[in-house]
Amino acid sequence: MENTEQEKNKVTELKEALFAEKRHAAQRMSDNDAKACELFCGGYMDFMNCCKTEREAVRFFTDELDAKGYVPFRPGMKLNAGDKVYLNNRGKAVILATIGKAPVTDGVRLCAAHIDSPRLDLKQNPLYESEEIGYFKTHYYGGIKKYQWTAIPLSLHGVIIRKDGKKVEVRLGEEKDEPVFYITDLLPHLATEQMKRTLAQGIKGEELNIVIGSMPFGTDKGSELVKLNLLRLLNEKYGIVESDFLSAELEAVPAFPAKEVGFDRSMIGAYGHDDRVCSYPAFRAALDVTAPLHTTVTILTDKEETGSDGNTGLCSSYLKYFLMDLAECFGENGRHMMSASQCLSADVNAAFDPTFPDVLEKNNCAYLNHGVCVTKFTGARGKSGTSDASAEFVGTVRRLLDGAGVIWQTGELGKVDMGGGGTVAAYIANLDIDTIDIGVPVLSMHAPYELVAKTDVWSAYCAFRAFMES
Repeated sequence: MENTEQEKNKVTELKEALFAEKRHAAQRMSDNDAKACELFCGGYMDFMNCCKTEREAVRFFTDELDAKGYVPFRPGMKLNAGDKVYLNNRGKAVILATIGKAPVTDGVRLCAAHIDSPRLDLKQNPLYESEEIGYFKTHYYGGIKKYQWTAIPLSLHGVIIRKDGKKVEVRLGEEKDEPVFYITDLLPHLATEQMKRTLAQGIKGEELNIVIGSMPFGTDKGSELVKLNLLRLLNEKYGIVESDFLSAELEAVPAFPAKEVGFDRSMIGAYGHDDRVCSYPAFRAALDVTAPLHTTVTILTDKEETGSDGNTGLCSSYLKYFLMDLAECFGENGRHMMSASQCLSADVNAAFDPTFPDVLEKNNCAYLNHGVCVTKFTGARGKSGTSDASAEFVGTVRRLLDGAGVIWQTGELGKVDMGGGGTVAAYIANLDIDTIDIGVPVLSMHAPYELVAKTDVWSAYCAFRAFMES
């Protein structure tokens, strides 16, 4: 009997020593960390409610940066340890940096996240009337399930550049007393033919037409009186005419507020967790690390959801130019600085969904409440489109997170032949910078309302802060 007990104890000891630990984050957090997590997530929810587009996020970030003493970056400016600078790229992306004590030739600690999310963009000629109902035509942005965007309240955000050159800001549908907008779907009684379509074609792109009004102008007979009335209202509110839509960027997004989810309030539901659930913790970590050893650079970028092309996306050269200009402020070669640098590409991963278990491989996927997820590679099927971090850099990140007590896990984006996806990691790695993906696991990614766990959001902040302090 005694030998049996000893054998059991030995088995337990060996498991504890050799097996990877897999425990709920709440069981591994101190009471102080749990309180800090709640406070941090409250701030995150406030951020999500006021920043539903990349422009709004940049305005939020730059307002905070100005208040914290950051100054606009100028090539050739004199910089010293502790100085804080930022670059606003066309109001749609931002880079912030805190100068460290070590020479920049020792490299920078770079965090990169994106602030755009899947949405519906208005077409250049969006406004039309059909059977006495006014509509906006849309073109969806990023990867969406089109049927998810019908029969939900939508708000309108963006800018209009009038023909006189004046910029008009638009944000309508978020406040309690404001109207919302809507895309119709067929009632099930009459949807026999529609339901024969595949799920992907259940709603077609050209059917994502937003209802914006139904009242005609005046009492006279005539055509397009609803459209006329809508243009009258828009002219009164924004001073625009129909042709001003040609120089506008207007985005329809879900009008839902961020809310706590579950009886235990352990999760957060919101539009745009991908990727603002990484950009906000990275930004907060950058602000909180005020005296780093290595210079910290945080880039909050645009256009990831459509491939990172364009001059506010990371396929462009604006990050490379910033890093080269930063090095030149110290009389150093930017190429040498980049080669010595390290980057956390802060992007989300798919959380395991017990309702749909077949698309993920349980031993190599992320779970809610198991901490921030480190992803060695992304890409599709045969790792197409990934940078695939080296074992050496994975080891460096692993030791860093463990040493700082960060709760973390690893994961892939789906089974090998199931599909996969990409992040901005490859574009930064192509600058000769050691790069790895790390981010928050998300349920219902790219849906109008996504789900994350509070403990994972807090773990992401802790990871980014530990990295910037290293």
